[in-house]
Parts: sequence; structure tokens; C-alpha cells
Amino acid sequence: MTHWTESDIPSLAGKTAVVTGANSGLGYYTPRALAAAGARVIMACRSESKAGQAMDALRSELTEPAIEFAPLDLASLDSVRGFATGLGDTTIDLLINNAGVMAVPYSKTADGFEMQFGTNHLGHFALTGLLLNQINDGGRIVCLASMAHRWTPGINFDDLAWEKRRYKRWQAYGDSKLANLTFMFELSRRMIAARRNILVAGAHPGYASTNLQFVAAEQRKSLIEKLVMRIGNTVIGQPAKMGALSTLYAATADVVASGDYIGPGGFQQMRGYPTKVGCRKQARDPIIGERLWSVSESLTGVRTLSD
Repeated sequence: MTHWTESDIPSLAGKTAVVTGANSGLGYYTPRALAAAGARVIMACRSESKAGQAMDALRSELTEPAIEFAPLDLASLDSVRGFATGLGDTTIDLLINNAGVMAVPYSKTADGFEMQFGTNHLGHFALTGLLLNQINDGGRIVCLASMAHRWTPGINFDDLAWEKRRYKRWQAYGDSKLANLTFMFELSRRMIAARRNILVAGAHPGYASTNLQFVAAEQRKSLIEKLVMRIGNTVIGQPAKMGALSTLYAATADVVASGDYIGPGGFQQMRGYPTKVGCRKQARDPIIGERLWSVSESLTGVRTLSD
């Protein structure tokens, strides 16, 4: 059986890609592969120093990659708007909504949103809406989701800020990932209805061994959680480079259709080569999709593809 790999990425010469969180883990190997295929890659990162280290590494591995840094903090709508303004009239062929936080202790974004929902979903919702008119005909938007979208009863629209309930950080993470996937399906439906020739797809990396798993443990100063994550990464996880294949497949493979969800084809979607995968029915529900869209517009002030 032939598996899809980075070598199957077509030439991206003349294409421009924006990748959020492009300095480590999946966010390192995604721009690496895109740049290796000839794309100009705008690395949208919160930390300039970490982005600089990643860019230095990429320049040491690739021959004159067309990579550049642009500041973006998805936990701040001012930063999201500043990023969009800073791009000027740059046209985009690929928008990869990759960045995210996972299972962090309770906190709020600069705009008062629960950190995980605010960063993972609302930040990307606003970014996508602000950049939509700059995406070229035939372009693609890829939204990163997770197996964790199955780990929640569903998005609680009556308490998005977790002010009425005891905070459950893993459920909140699952909420944000369910929102990412629900947004992807709703965006795809609206693009098709608007007759926009922009493909919208979702992707997840399975259980990929990245630094993301350790952020919460470090913030909580939990040696036990750090040990558990290290064991999981070693025993179960696949390398970040493999995890990034789902994103790259969704972004470049010619067999992908709008509304497809791509993930590893191995056991329980935890590891393996990319293929089209299933998800929970709730993510595809157009009623929930419309409600999420309306709430997201209200919270971010970004309106696009609406009646």
C-alpha cells in the first residue's frame, strides 16, 4: 500500500502560506515542508525570539527558504487585527490555523474570554474572517482540530467563560477543539453557498509528540503530569513530523474536497499516514454551526459570509 508523504506535495512555487504557531512541533514541520516545496511562508507567532530560533533552524536545513516572521497573539483581538493590517494587500493561498493551547489552568484572554476557547477558536475565527478577502481563488484554509473534540458533552453556549461551573481544563480544551471542527464545517458550507472557490478542510495529528503536552504541566508546576506526558509521548505518540502530515495533506493533496477531515489512518486515529477520517456528528450539525458562528461574530466583532 502506498502512503502519502511530504514527497507527494506538489510544487508550491509562487504560493504564499500563513501558518499560525509556526515555531515548534507541528508548527515547525508544517512551514518546513511548505517552504521546501517552494512556498513563501509567513510564520505567525506570539514570540519573536522563538520564531527566530525556528527560522534559523529552517535556514540551516533548507536552501534559501522564503520564510518570514509576523507577530500574532491569538489571545488578543487587537493583535489579530494588527496582524491582518500588517499583511497589507498580501494575497494568500494557504491559511493554516495551527496554533493552540492545551489544558492550561483557568485564565482569560486579553478580551476576557476563557483562554482555550478564546485562543484556539475565537482567535482563529477572527483571523480567518479578517483575511478571507485576501485568500486567492483556489486557495485553502486548514483548521487544526483534535481527537479531544470527542472529550466533551458539547459546547456550553450559556457559560463559554466557565464562570458558572467548576473549571475542567481538559473539557475546556475539548470544547475548543470541537469549536474548531464545527467552525470548519460551517465555514465550508458558507463558502459553497457563497460560490467562493476556497477549499476548507480540517486536520488532526493523532497523538503527536510535541511540546504542547508539557505547557500545562509547567504552568501548574506538576512533575507528575510532566512525567505522564513524557511517558505518553514516548510510548504512544508519533513524531511531530508524522503528525504534521495530516495538515500538509489537507493543505496540498489534490484529492481533498471542502469539508473533508484528515487524520492518521492507524489505530484509533492516534498514529499513521494521513487519510480522510470521521468525527462526532455534533461537529457537522448545521444548527450548532450557525449558533457558533453567530456567537463568534458577536464576541469578536468580525463579520463575514453572513446574511
